[in-house]
Amino acid sequence: MKTTLKSFLFLFLFAFSLQSCEDNDDVAQPADVQVNSFIWKGLNAVYLWQADVPNLADNRFATEEDLNQFLRGYSKPEDLFEDLLYKPVSKYPNGDAVDRFSWIVDDYTVLEQELNGISKNNGVDFRLSRIASGSDDVIGYVRYIIPNSDASTKAIKRGDLFTSVNGVKLTVSNYEELLLNQDSYTLNLADYNGSGFVLNGKSVALTKTVLEENPILINKVITSGSHKIGYLMYNGFYAEYDAKLNQAFGELKAQGATDLVLDLRYNGGGSITSSTRLASMITGQFDGQIFSKMTFNAKQMEGLTTEDLEDLNERFVNNIDGTALNSLNLNTVYVITTASTASASELVINGLKPYVNVIQIGETTTGKNVGSFTVYDSETLVTKKGINPNHKYAMQPLVLKITNSVNFGDYTQGLQPTFQQYEQVSTYGVLGDTSEPLLNIAISQITGTTAKRIFNDSEPYRPYLTDSKIINGLRHGMYLKTGPKLF
Repeated sequence: MKTTLKSFLFLFLFAFSLQSCEDNDDVAQPADVQVNSFIWKGLNAVYLWQADVPNLADNRFATEEDLNQFLRGYSKPEDLFEDLLYKPVSKYPNGDAVDRFSWIVDDYTVLEQELNGISKNNGVDFRLSRIASGSDDVIGYVRYIIPNSDASTKAIKRGDLFTSVNGVKLTVSNYEELLLNQDSYTLNLADYNGSGFVLNGKSVALTKTVLEENPILINKVITSGSHKIGYLMYNGFYAEYDAKLNQAFGELKAQGATDLVLDLRYNGGGSITSSTRLASMITGQFDGQIFSKMTFNAKQMEGLTTEDLEDLNERFVNNIDGTALNSLNLNTVYVITTASTASASELVINGLKPYVNVIQIGETTTGKNVGSFTVYDSETLVTKKGINPNHKYAMQPLVLKITNSVNFGDYTQGLQPTFQQYEQVSTYGVLGDTSEPLLNIAISQITGTTAKRIFNDSEPYRPYLTDSKIINGLRHGMYLKTGPKLF
């Protein structure tokens, strides 16, 4: 994004001066409120719903000391952050939440790594569901194993089930403690016997390491009749892998791919720029046209010129830093989705719909049409220039809404599939195999053949609870690599 908005310069300068404070704005914040002051002023400046949170109002505090007194009421910065969010999921857990995705960390180095797909991870990518509606007991499904991880050397694979960790039954209240707060643990595996889940006596000991996941898990061409079907399983929008993604499309193009199945079923999102580039690789015939549009909070949008507003548009591109894109020039794309498909993945689907035929197969997506950038305790908030050396807190608050070129972005309930098919562990199949249920449907739609019957009526569908990407810190993200440039 090439944003150089003058209004942002004013905004960020404003963030460090309260409108009716005494002439003490240049005085350093008291040590006991430095982190809390950063949280308040950062959210006051950039938070998408700033106008809806009374304690973030510009005129909420008459003086700097009034603000500091308020901030001293919070001993934990995380508690202040949650209290300043607009209807966060932590306080509205029953579906009424508005802000489901803002978060804060106490070490921005870890955050920066997470946004690049780097985390402490044992390599088991899994989904968690309640064992039954209304039950607090949880079942884990192994979705895939990350190459070059600890799990890749162990006897565990896609489709394996687990109901306990270290011999402790998984529940809604303990899964984070068991799976997040331990670097090493043992998964106790289970089988489905037609009516329930029972431990099978097998277990796998796993250890987390600092792991960088290549989001391109599978890239191949499937020949079926006259069709050469490109199949790309892409599991995260990490800008550092954009060049490799372009290489992957080059391989598909070299093999004469006539169609594309884009598998985003486990892709929780990431970089907005990467999303635009991926959409441009799928197409290629829309270079320079609007792919998506961003809007920020009312304070930031006020007084923007036509030139400023243009800076909020993401447009289809034909290169990455001067390297030409390997575009397929397709008019139809088949996208596989589940409830874990979110944010930048949804942006690809929604952004392409005004231009090409998007056939969506699988489950309804998460429904995240909002994005963020990292906010630092620094001179600008959006870079580390002049960063406060006394702490490493940073925020990833929601700061923008995004629509496609025809201004549609109302999909907070998720994007519904053209052909619905829930994933069930008893019919999981092998990823990338033509008999795998969701890929099989896509191939049948491309070739006009009949899809294999893949329903298993004896196993009820268990709604999605969470997944390993969220637990490990990667979350359902859609973000700008940096905040807007200042000049």
